[in-house]
Amino acid sequence: MSTKPLAIITGAASGIGRAVAQQLTKTHSLLLIDRGEFEQGLEAETLNFDVSQVDQWHKVTDAIKDRSIDFIMLNAGIGQKPSWTDPAGWRTMMDTNLFGVVNGIATILPLIENKKATIVITGSKQGVTNPPGNPAYNASKAAIKSLTESLSYDLRQTNIEVYLLLPGYTYTGMTRSTSTSKPDSAWNPEQVASYMFDKIKQKQFYILCPDNAVTNELDHKRITWNLRDITEGRPALSRWREETADEFEQYIKQ
Repeated sequence: MSTKPLAIITGAASGIGRAVAQQLTKTHSLLLIDRGEFEQGLEAETLNFDVSQVDQWHKVTDAIKDRSIDFIMLNAGIGQKPSWTDPAGWRTMMDTNLFGVVNGIATILPLIENKKATIVITGSKQGVTNPPGNPAYNASKAAIKSLTESLSYDLRQTNIEVYLLLPGYTYTGMTRSTSTSKPDSAWNPEQVASYMFDKIKQKQFYILCPDNAVTNELDHKRITWNLRDITEGRPALSRWREETADEFEQYIKQ
C-alpha cells in the first residue's frame, strides 16, 4: 500500500477536477469520484456514483479504510438551466451542487478530525455577482459560498484549512456545450489548478481566478458594485438594468 497521503476529488473525470488530480499524482494517492466515465492516463482509484445520493457515500468510507487523508476537493457540479416553473429542475440542481458538497463534508469530516488537511470547495463567481440568466445555478453557488465561509469559520481552531475556489471562464465539459473550441477569453483547467495551488500556498481563502478577458481588478470592481446595490439602496442587479447600465460602465472605467 502506498505511503502517500490520500487526496479525494469529486467531479474528477474531466475539467478542473481532473486537472487538480494530475497535479497531485506525484505527491498523493488519488481517490477520484464522478458519475461519468474516467479517461485513461491517471494512476488512481475511481468511484462512479452520483454525489447527490447520500446513500452512495459509504463507497468512499469503504475505499478509504485507515489511510491518511490530507486533501479533499468537493468539485462536482452541474450547469443546467431550469426555469422558474420547473421546481424539479431546481431540486436536481441543488441536490448536486449543494447537497453533493454537504454529503461529502458529512462523510469525510469525521475522518479528518484532529488531523491536518485541506478542503477545497468549488463555487462560482455567479454565486457572488448573481448575473441574470441562470438563477437556479446562481442560487446553488451562492449557497456554496455561504456554506464554505461557515465551514472555514467553524474549523478555524483546527488544523483543517478550507478554501473557496471561484473559477473564471474556464473551458470544461460544462462550458463546451456552448463552444466547440476553446474561446480565447477562457482559461484551461490546468491554469485554474495551478492558480488554485498558488493561492493555497498563500493561505488565501477566496481563490478568485481571473481568465484571459477578466482581471482580478475587474472582478473586484464588479463585486464591489453588487454590494453597493444594498448599501446605496439601488435595485437588485443594477449592473444589468437599463436605467443604471451607463453609470456602471462609467464606474468600471474609473
